[in-house]
Amino acid sequence: MSMQIKQEAKSKIVQAVDARDGQLRELSINIHSNPELSFHEHKAQQWLTEPLEAAGFAVEKGISNLPTSFRATWEGTAGGPTIALLAEYDALPGLGHGCGHNLIGTAAVGAALALKDAYPELPGKIVVLGTPAEEEGGGKIIMCNDGVFDDVDAAMMVHPQNKTMVLRGALACVDVTFTFHGRQAHASSSPEKGISALDALVNAYVAINSLRQFMKEDVRIHGIITKGGDAPNVVPELTEMVFILRASTVTELEIVREKVYRAVRCSAEGVGATVDIAEGLIYAERNNNKALAGLFAHNLEQELGIEVVDPPQKGGVGSSDIGNVSQMTAAIHPYIRLGDATTHTPEFAALAGSEAGMIELNCAAKALAMTAYDLCVNNEAMRLVREEFEQWKKQNNGG
Repeated sequence: MSMQIKQEAKSKIVQAVDARDGQLRELSINIHSNPELSFHEHKAQQWLTEPLEAAGFAVEKGISNLPTSFRATWEGTAGGPTIALLAEYDALPGLGHGCGHNLIGTAAVGAALALKDAYPELPGKIVVLGTPAEEEGGGKIIMCNDGVFDDVDAAMMVHPQNKTMVLRGALACVDVTFTFHGRQAHASSSPEKGISALDALVNAYVAINSLRQFMKEDVRIHGIITKGGDAPNVVPELTEMVFILRASTVTELEIVREKVYRAVRCSAEGVGATVDIAEGLIYAERNNNKALAGLFAHNLEQELGIEVVDPPQKGGVGSSDIGNVSQMTAAIHPYIRLGDATTHTPEFAALAGSEAGMIELNCAAKALAMTAYDLCVNNEAMRLVREEFEQWKKQNNGG
């Protein structure tokens, strides 16, 4: 394909996204104004699937036994690759869309609609996957385990951030609830009859802090106390704290878990209490596909004039369940700059519903659509993406 034909093709995509800009803005603002927490994103699911269904996509709701998930599929010309555009749309407690998921979900839908508008005979299959509960619960992990990504050749999404990056990593993580059980007693007249679940919790909290010196520098351990007792004159019989444990890889995370859980159990035993440890799903580290990231970076810089910067060499990363997707197929999780605020703050939530957010949304939809187009029409590009993933898979699965 000549350079002129490629430029004309990308121009068509730009025009198709711009033609739907008003619709995408309204969709994004609706989700932003009605934040829904993990596993409860019913309005967002409905709003995101309506335009896809209207455009002729085959829409399935509630896949993988997740009521607020969806899969919307359209195939132009048979025989091409299957490209998944991932939509996130859950919000944060107390912060609303402080991570900009209203933009993420809408960008995926906008990219898919633009591709069908511009190239109804595109040689490939475009699948928009509505993946609920990224913030808390790991919807993508459940979908991975259910085989949703088994036939996907490449998966992509775009996240708003304070820098534009295409190869930023992410830590493996798990959320853990520690529930301590003691014995009630009057705290003044008969304290000797009690066992303080609160003392067990406090000792465990301090023990976890004492471990930090002996962890690798990329390990992150952070938590809150969610229940400390019911009354100051009653020895607490039930207390609870919730932590998130993070490490560079799932293998390293296993070491962190072992150390933390041993410290917690010993702290409870030391005062005669017991503890229940309940884990959430484990978020895997991110395996960025460099060939796919290169295509995306080219579209940002050469087609949209957006500068891409290098990710931080140390620190500055969180976790996401797309890490589990990246273990199943070629995947990227690039970022496009949205102001100076950092995610998970009220300032970022405000940006996600602002004019700056709408501009970022437009750019994200264009970059996603262009990269999906590249994969569908450029067999060599698709081959390199898949070859890189298969080589990674071979190296990381011992054969």
